[in-house]
This record gives sequence, structure tokens and C-alpha cells, in this order.
Amino acid sequence: MIQHTMIVSFDRPLPDAELDQYLSDIERAMLDTGLVASFAARRHLPVPGEEAIPALIATAVVQVGVADTEALAKAFSAPGIHEVIEHWQSRHPYKVAWANHEPLA
Repeated sequence: MIQHTMIVSFDRPLPDAELDQYLSDIERAMLDTGLVASFAARRHLPVPGEEAIPALIATAVVQVGVADTEALAKAFSAPGIHEVIEHWQSRHPYKVAWANHEPLA
């Protein structure tokens, strides 16, 4: 099992309802591939002063569990994933940093 952890950072703040919809859309698209064993998403918890740090600051963190790197590659090549990404990128641009790793706990 490997985890694909994404740090998602929208260019501008999103209303709560829109962020919830984005996370729901990503979850649905990933689970619909049939290759995802687990999915979790959480909002970033801001800390006062962090905006002064020159780093990518998350809007949300998404973690997807898959069997192996082959399953991860297949999941991210599924058409539904690209549709969701393109839809959200066109409405609310964002950046993503990610790491593929063994489970942390």
C-alpha cells in the first residue's frame, strides 16, 4: 500500500461551500476509478503569521491510498480525474505539491 498525499493550494481563498464541493468532486472521481483503497481530505488549519513565510501554504490536504505505483498511475490517467481537475482549474486556479510514500502510521 502506498499513500499519495497532495497539498492543494488555491490561488485565492474559496468560500467554504466551494472548497467542500472541490473535495467532494476529487473524492468521487478518485473512488470511481475503482483503484483507490482509501481517501481522506482535510482543510488546512491556518496559523497567524504563516502568510509571511515564502512557502506553498495549503488550502487543503488530500490523501489517497492505493495498492502500488501502477494503480496510482492508472487512477490519475482516468478520464474522470482530468475532467474534475480541468473544471476546477478553469474556475479557481490552484497548485499542487505531492509525495508518494508508505503509510505514516
